Amino acid sequence: MTDITIECIGCEVVKIKDLIRRTIWSAGAQGVVIGISGGLDSAVACALCCRALSPEKVLGVSMPVSSNDPADQRDAEELCRKLGVELITVPLESIRSAFLELPYITDTPVLRGNIAARLRMTTLYNIAAGKGYLVCGTSNKTEYMTGYSTKWGDSAADFQPILHLWKKDVYLLAEELGITPAIIQKAPSAGFWQGQSDEGELGMKYADLDAALMNLEKNQGIPANETEERVLGLVTKSAHKRSPAPNCLFP
Repeated sequence: MTDITIECIGCEVVKIKDLIRRTIWSAGAQGVVIGISGGLDSAVACALCCRALSPEKVLGVSMPVSSNDPADQRDAEELCRKLGVELITVPLESIRSAFLELPYITDTPVLRGNIAARLRMTTLYNIAAGKGYLVCGTSNKTEYMTGYSTKWGDSAADFQPILHLWKKDVYLLAEELGITPAIIQKAPSAGFWQGQSDEGELGMKYADLDAALMNLEKNQGIPANETEERVLGLVTKSAHKRSPAPNCLFP
């Protein structure tokens, strides 16, 4: 069970840097492409890639849609400027809008957000293939375990440097890496619609979610209270997101 303490933050950074380097070298890749949202997780993942490789081998991609807060774009630009990373912008609203006008396509706020997430990953993989890069993921363990991600969208990547970290540990790492306070202090949001927040969608604070998940892991999945029962339900319902597609080749 991963649980970072102040004393071992430096060791965690070294471990993640080694993972990134091994992944890039073993694939013979030339660098890394990463979606930069202006949020905490992508900022930490980007900073770690810069530490592991160099800023010149990291390409940030901003992929805004109409529901994104303009402040996120400014934070993304400031982050990349501070890290020395090139940031390119690929607007996706016109593509998403055109897709939503096609026959048989269902449009709800959540599904509209899922389309944006999958378009972003399509964009990242196209850019990565053209440059001989790998795609860096930005998922954390809290969201991974509860299924708070878009399947084949933000959950897809060639490597996931912070997937083993609870959200609280991502905050600790952000402080260690010198991420700007504007990013650390903002309310986490996937930007699916204006005013949307992750904690609002999840129905609880990340601190409470982390605590419940850690207790469930410690107690072998046996809930001790109503909150843990609810969180266990999220974990169970989202199991398909963490497993390969069922098939008869590998039963």
